[in-house]
Amino acid sequence: MSTSTDTPDEISTDAAAERVFGAVLGAVDLLSIYLGDRLGYYRSLADEGPATAVDLAARTGTDPRYTREWLEQQAVTSLLAVDQAPDPVFRLPDGMREVLTDASSLSYLAPVARLMGAVGPVLPDLLDAYHRGSGVSWDDLGDDARMGQADANRPWYERRLAEALASVPDLHDRLSAPGARFLDVGCGAGWSTISLARAYPGATFTGIDIDAPSVAMAQDNARAAGVDDRTTFTHADAGALEGDGYEAAFAFECVHDMPRPVEVLSAVHRALAPGAPLVVMDEAVADAFAPDGDELERMMYGFSLFVCLPDGLSSPPSVGTGTVMRPSTLAQYGRDAGFSSCETLPIEDFGFWRFYLLQ
Repeated sequence: MSTSTDTPDEISTDAAAERVFGAVLGAVDLLSIYLGDRLGYYRSLADEGPATAVDLAARTGTDPRYTREWLEQQAVTSLLAVDQAPDPVFRLPDGMREVLTDASSLSYLAPVARLMGAVGPVLPDLLDAYHRGSGVSWDDLGDDARMGQADANRPWYERRLAEALASVPDLHDRLSAPGARFLDVGCGAGWSTISLARAYPGATFTGIDIDAPSVAMAQDNARAAGVDDRTTFTHADAGALEGDGYEAAFAFECVHDMPRPVEVLSAVHRALAPGAPLVVMDEAVADAFAPDGDELERMMYGFSLFVCLPDGLSSPPSVGTGTVMRPSTLAQYGRDAGFSSCETLPIEDFGFWRFYLLQ
C-alpha cells in the first residue's frame, strides 16, 4: 500500500492539479472497464481472440463506431495491445485477461467496476440523501451492485475461505462434526455458504439475507453447485432470526452494512449453542482514523461514501456504521449484543479483509 508524501497544507497548486487529474484519468479507465465488461468486449477478446473494431462489433452485437472508439481508448490507456497492419487488430494481454475476465482468479477486478458503475444512476438520490440524512439501498443500486459485489468476493470464498477457517483448530473441529448446523448471516448470493458446504459435507448451513434478489441468486447457485440438499437460504431480517443450537455463525463482509448491528448480533447470540462462536469477516481498515491513509483506507472510504453508508442509512433507525468499521467499533457492538470477547484471528493474506472471533 502506498501513502501520500505531501500533506494538503504543503501541496503546491501544480501538485494538487496533478493529483486531481490523475483521479479523472482513473475514473475514465474505470468507466471504460465497466463498458468492456458489460458489453462483452473483454470476454470476446479473451475467448475468441484478437479482433478489429468491425469484427468485435459483430461478435458482441454492438455498433462498430462505438466499438472502435472504445478499442482505441483501451489501447491509448494501455489496457489493450494493438497490431497496426493493415487495419488495427486489438488483443487482450494475458495479465489483463486474468484481471478482467477470469472469474476464478483472486485478481479478478472487473466486478468492482460494475459495482462502482451502479452508483451513476443513483447520484441524484445520493445528493438528496446527503442533504436529508436518508439513504440509498442495495435494491436502489440494482443488479450491477449486488452482482458486482458477489462476483468480486466469490474467488476468495471458493479458493481461500475453507482453508482460512481450517487454520483455526476449534473452528475446523466444529465444522467437521457430523450433523453440525451453521448460520451464515448476510449471505448475499450464497458463495460463502456454498464454499463451506463443499468443504464440510457432513454439515448443514442456513443463509439469511435481507435482499430478496440476492437470496434468489443464492438458491440458484446452490442448486448449480449441487449443495442445495445441505443449504437453506431465507429472505428475512436477521434481527428477527429464529432457531437455536448453531455450532457457529458467520457474518462475511456485512456487519458494517447493518443499520442495527447490535440487534442482529444479539439475535445471532441467542441462536448459537452455549459457547459457540460468531466469526465476522470485515474490511481490514486501520485501528483509528488518520489523514493521508493508505490505498486500502482510501478505497474503503470510497465504498462507504457511495454504497455502504447510504445503504445502512436507508433503513432507519440506523447507527450509520459505514464501510470503515474500526475493530473497536465491532468489539463494542459485540459487547452490547452479549458477547464477552472479540479477538482478531491469525488469518493473513485474505484480500482486503480481517477475521474476528466473537464469543
